[in-house]
Order: sequence, then structure tokens, then C-alpha cells
Amino acid sequence: MKSTEFDLHKELKRFFGFSQFKGLQEDVVKSIISGHNTFVIMPTGGGKSLCYQLPALVLEGTAIVVSPLIALMKNQVDAIRSLSTEHGIAHVLNSSLTKTEVNQVKEDIRNGVTKLLYVAPESLTKEEYVSFLQGEKLSFVAIDEAHCISEWGHDFRPEYRNLRNIIKQLGNIPIIGLTATATPKVQEDILKNLEMPKANVFKASFNRPNLYYEIRPKTKNIESDIIRFIKQRQGKSGVIYCLSRKKVEEIAHVLQVNGVSAVPYHAGLDAKTRAKHQDMFLMEEVDVVVATIAFGMGIDKPDVRYVIHHDIPKSLESYYQETGRAGRDGGEGYCLAYYSYKDIEKLEKFMAGKPIAEQEIGFALLQEVVGYAETSISRRKFLLHYFGEEFDEVNGEGADMDDNVRNPKHKVEAMDDVEKVIKLVRDTKQIYKTKEIVITLLGKLNALIKVNKTDSQPFFGCGKDKEDKYWMALIRQMLVAGLLKKDIETYGILKSTPLGLAYLESPSSFMMTEDHVYSDSDSDQVATENKSSVVADEVLVGVLKDLRRKVAKKAGVPPFVVFQDPSLEEMGLKYPITLDEMANIIGVSEGKAKKYGKDFVTVIKQYVEENDIIRPDDLVVKSTGANSALKLYIIQSIDRKLSLEDIANAKGLDMGGLLKEMEQIVYSGTKLNIDYWLDEVLDEDNQEEIYDYFMDSETDNIKVAMAEFDGDYDTEELRLMRIQFMSKEAN
Repeated sequence: MKSTEFDLHKELKRFFGFSQFKGLQEDVVKSIISGHNTFVIMPTGGGKSLCYQLPALVLEGTAIVVSPLIALMKNQVDAIRSLSTEHGIAHVLNSSLTKTEVNQVKEDIRNGVTKLLYVAPESLTKEEYVSFLQGEKLSFVAIDEAHCISEWGHDFRPEYRNLRNIIKQLGNIPIIGLTATATPKVQEDILKNLEMPKANVFKASFNRPNLYYEIRPKTKNIESDIIRFIKQRQGKSGVIYCLSRKKVEEIAHVLQVNGVSAVPYHAGLDAKTRAKHQDMFLMEEVDVVVATIAFGMGIDKPDVRYVIHHDIPKSLESYYQETGRAGRDGGEGYCLAYYSYKDIEKLEKFMAGKPIAEQEIGFALLQEVVGYAETSISRRKFLLHYFGEEFDEVNGEGADMDDNVRNPKHKVEAMDDVEKVIKLVRDTKQIYKTKEIVITLLGKLNALIKVNKTDSQPFFGCGKDKEDKYWMALIRQMLVAGLLKKDIETYGILKSTPLGLAYLESPSSFMMTEDHVYSDSDSDQVATENKSSVVADEVLVGVLKDLRRKVAKKAGVPPFVVFQDPSLEEMGLKYPITLDEMANIIGVSEGKAKKYGKDFVTVIKQYVEENDIIRPDDLVVKSTGANSALKLYIIQSIDRKLSLEDIANAKGLDMGGLLKEMEQIVYSGTKLNIDYWLDEVLDEDNQEEIYDYFMDSETDNIKVAMAEFDGDYDTEELRLMRIQFMSKEAN
């Protein structure tokens, strides 16, 4: 049948209720109805599904839709069934069906009732299904999420690469490939693999002008930052992506205890829980889903207002597709990602065990992500260029919708330093990773540099006028610019590229982005700056210190036993006025809040009222005790009187690490009875002497105690006694 035989606008109105097609939809529909192989590249929210659903509904026979996720198939089938009185108009054929259900599907196809049959690629490999479909009237095969075919895509799946052979067995029927993300390289790979070089290709613009892109450095305060961000958008829907299931659970838990309605979603949850959490999000029973990339393919929720990446994704395809779930209705869509180069190094390590070809692809994709995160140009321009589309950053639609455009980064000329680095890589015979190159620039030593006698070379220390974080950032920006490359086979060794060597012949300006280099030291710097910009209320802290002395005197204990200084300072930041809020202060447990907190919250409440203080509620981030499993293990092991050395070994800690965990436990208000262990290391008189010292001391500082005892006891013994003292007196 030719498309002219149908009044497409009439059919569009009849089935979907729309009077107009969107973008390229009409041309795509005509191509499919005319029986042409068709390849559709259309961003999320562009109306991809309708491109094959409408032709399937009007053509004779059944269209097969290959889709990667059961959740996605279920959504689509439900949507199609809602358009018709025939329940069998759309079916799923996958491993979740019973024999009776499979027979019903076959019967509906035979009777011409089923217009769309959604299958997983794995189902199409079953002989039983292939031989059944060979005898039926099929209109076309649509392959959704077609980037899965390409090994250059972000979701490489072997079953997808074999689809062409399976489709051949079904007869000579048109193939439709659809994807929301494909670089020119991926596009070429898909067309080649599906053997449809002459396909009609439709490529919509990848620009989503309503989305705002922002990258923030990943600091230690990331959880507070996320909570603050969400609370400023109370009642709006959002998705937070994390790379690991463990992190998904942690973040979901932190949000829940801080009053954000959130649920986790990852492949480790059973199917029933996943479906329930997805439905809760779609039905607006919760505001936020914290998920791995298992969530979201085909989730048709138009009003997701923000997408947060807690961890930077492995490729820009993933990033584009995941951010594309925001603002599909054309309304507000905020795309916030947290970036630390440490995360990139972690992802590089994960690739180490894979075949070299796969490593090379993965590494190339990661470099693009680094480039995007660290670029100082318009993020929209960078992203669209990656997908083979040029963007006018002055007059283009959505031109000012990113952090780089609104807050341009400061740049410095680094031509001389770029030369320095390329020469150094060349003159050290290309044997070093970034770390060694930076150490050499700074004139510092490590074992590898000594072995290779690099410290005797004239260039050793030629960059000591700058800090290590400057050189790390410059090398990353040189990698992005293609002047250097990391060798895959030797895992991370820096090599100069032909472009880099040509640069030495004819150096030119190299403008390096000075701020926002997002190294870990920068992250710490940002964290420190944030801290220092929010200074504790010194007047209140002074009042609380006076109160602490009175409470301590009454209880007959030193002041530090009641609350330590960091706890008082945090009270001067967050102004807790209830015992529940007090229990969220660092170093204050529920028990400790009940024991000592009452007088403190009374004083703080009065102070807040008298001074008209607006309390920063968003700063009070409740802890979930993310490390609680380890702490519980330590408490239980000490209850069983296990050797501290055995406890430390079992958890891969040294004794210092174990003591630190134990100190956190007792300072938070939980008792630990370590008498059995102290009796092994100190006699009764020694124990009594140290105990009495802490009882009379104004401070629990170990260095002060060391000086007092003039070396009679080592640090470990004093720390153990301090733990026992705090357990008995403070808790």
C-alpha cells in the first residue's frame, strides 16, 4: 500500500488524538508505509514511538518491535491497548509469559487482531517463535534503541548485532531502526550491521533548548548539595543516576531520612519491587527515583523537571539519553552532573580486564566525557558537535541555557607549559603515566623515577613554579585537545601524538581553563570554601561553651565528655531547637541528645527567638550511618570479646583505622566495653593513672596527653584508654 491511500492526518487524529504531526514524524511515517527501509534518529521526547506505531496500526499484518527492556515493552503495550477496544491489538512476547499466554498471543496474530508485537532480541532467537512468525503476515520490523546494535554505542548488546540474520529468516520485510542517540560513527555502524545502506535516514535536531546543563565539582558535601537542590524544587519530579547499586541505595536512604520522597531502582531489586517503584514515580506518589541506568529507557513521563548525575556517565551518549528524560513536555528541565576526575580513573580501571578493542572504544568515549565536563565553551555546542550537528552559540535556540555561557570561565595562556609537557613526555622516552610526569615537573622523587635516573636529567623540576593540580589539569586538557594520548595496552602511559609533536615545531596559543578544573584538591578547596563562607555563630558557640562547663561540673565530668568542640560549632551553624534536630549534629547520638541535649536546645531556641535568626534548615542533613554495617560488626565483635587485632584484620583495617572507627562509635554515644582488651595491654595501675588524667583534664587531645606522660605510654594505649573513659563517663 502507498501512503497516499491513507489520510494520515485523519488516522493520527483517530488513534492518537493529535491534529498535527511533530517535526519529522510525517515524513518518517510515509517512508515506512511506502515499504522503505528507514533509519530514524530522534532525541528523547521527539515522538519516536509514534513513527512506527501509526504505520503498524494502519498497515495490514503485524509489526514486530524489538525492544531491549521488559518495562519499556509493558509501557508501550499498555499505551497502545488504551487506544483500542481490542485488548489483543498489542502484545509482548518474552520469557515472562506462561504457555497459555503465548498461545493467546499466537491466536491473536493469526486472526489479524495484533498490530504490534513487542519482543526482546533474545526471544527472536527461539526457533519456535521464528517458525511461527514465518507463516504470518508481517508489516515490518522496528528496532527500537538501535544504538544497542553498535559496539560504539553506549549499551553494546551482542544479541542486537545478530538481528539482521534473524530478520532474514522472516522474509523480505522492511526494517525500521530508531534511536534517540547516534554519533555519525554509530549511525554508520547501525546501517552497515542491518545491511540497509540505502535506507531513508531521518535525523531530527538533537538540540533540546529547554534543558539547562550544569556541571559541579564533586565535593565531600555532595549529599547536602543534592538535598538543597531538591528542596528548592519541592513537589517536582526528578531522577538521580548513580553508577552502582550500592550508591543508589545509599542516596535513596539519605534522601528518605531527610524528608524527600524517594525510591531506589536498580537491577538488583526483584521485578515486583522495580515495577512498584516505577509506578509510584509515574503516578506521582514519590518525587524522586534514584537509579542505575537500568531505569528510564522509554519511561514516558513528560514532566521530569530535573535529572541529576551523582556519577558522571561512561559516555556522552548515555549522558544525552539520560538528561533527555527531563522536560519532555517542553517545560523546565535542569540537568545537573557532579564531576571528579577520580571517577574517570575508576571507570578506566574497570575497563582493564576487557579485550583491547573494547578498552580502546571505552577509553575514547570517556575522553569525550572529560572534554565535555572540563570544557569552557558552550556545553550545548560541545554536545551537539559530538552528535555531528553544528550550533550557533550566539543566536541558537537555548544558547544561554548552560553554566559556561552564563558564568564564563577564566582562561590563561599556557603555550610555554604545553611545550614543556610534550618535551618532557618525549625526553623521558614515553614510559611514564601522568603521576610520574607531574612528579618530574615538580622535581619530586618516587621509586620509578629513581630507577630510571630521571632525577639526574636537566628537565627534572622544570615546573616547580606551579602546583601539582595545575599540571594535572593541563595534561587532561591536552589529552582532550589531542596533543597527548594515554596508551591503552600499557594502561595509562602518556604518549605524544603526531599533533603534539607538530605543536613543538610550531607552537600556538593554548588557552587553559583556570578555574573549575575539578581535581580532587579543587573539590576539597570548594568544600573548604563552602565551609568558611558559612561561619558558626561565635556568640552562640561562646554561650554554649559556658553552658557545657556548667553541665559538666554538675555531672562531675570534663566538658569534652558532654559535647566536643566540633559539635558545639555545628550547633552554632544549624541552631537545633528540638532533640531530634540535636541528634543530627555531628558527634551527637540520640542517647547523647537525651542525656545532655535538653538544656542546650532550650538555650538555642531562646537565642534564635531573641535574635530573629532564620535557621538554615537545608543545612541539616541527617546521616544514614552509611558505614553502619562496619560499626555494627565492631560493636558485636567487642561484645563477644574478640581480639581487636582479629577485628581489624577481618575488615582490612590497621589498628589506627579500627581505633578511629571505635572513637566515632563512642563519641556518638554508644558504649564499648574494652576492659578485656585493656587488661591484656596495660596493668591496673596504668589504667587508673590514665583514667584519672582524662577525668581531671580540660582536653581529650592525645598530643597533650603524650606530653603530660612524657612518653610513658604510646599513642595506641592512650587512645584505647580514652575510648574506655568516654564509654563510661559520656555514654
